[in-house]
Amino acid sequence: MKSYWFDNVPGDQREDHDSGRPVDTEALDGLGVHYYYCPSLSTVDSIASERSYKNHDEIIVSPEKMGSVYEEKVRMFFNEHLHEDEEIRYILDGAGFFDVRSKADEWVRIRVERGDLIILPAGIYHRFTTDSKNYIKAMRLFKDEPKWTPLNRGTEVDHSSVRQEYVASQ
Repeated sequence: MKSYWFDNVPGDQREDHDSGRPVDTEALDGLGVHYYYCPSLSTVDSIASERSYKNHDEIIVSPEKMGSVYEEKVRMFFNEHLHEDEEIRYILDGAGFFDVRSKADEWVRIRVERGDLIILPAGIYHRFTTDSKNYIKAMRLFKDEPKWTPLNRGTEVDHSSVRQEYVASQ
């Protein structure tokens, strides 16, 4: 995992966009974002148990797996949004980027790759993209039934209870 301030330079979202200004895990924790390096599935299982996650599935995001809808899906994942539940991803293969909003509403880019587990809190604005290799395989963990519905940023979502609870926790 590598995290840093997004450079905001125009260009392909799948490029690094590394400003050269690192963001440490303590700063991520301050946003409610938790990172773990998990060299084995037993480590993932332990974290899942501690956080009451009972179910999981796997997703592959790649042109080979998704076919003609790949580019559309990657653009959709990159729209700024939040979820009503935590978003937990364990990276099984490949790499990608989660961008999360800081308290000052700037983007922090988090590069994840094999062995990385990231937890985004409910209510944090974020977006996702693969890297320039266009491939990531991830395990998605959840407590009961998955709630993957993205709530795209806007006035109504800004005032939603899940967003307000997140902001109050900061």
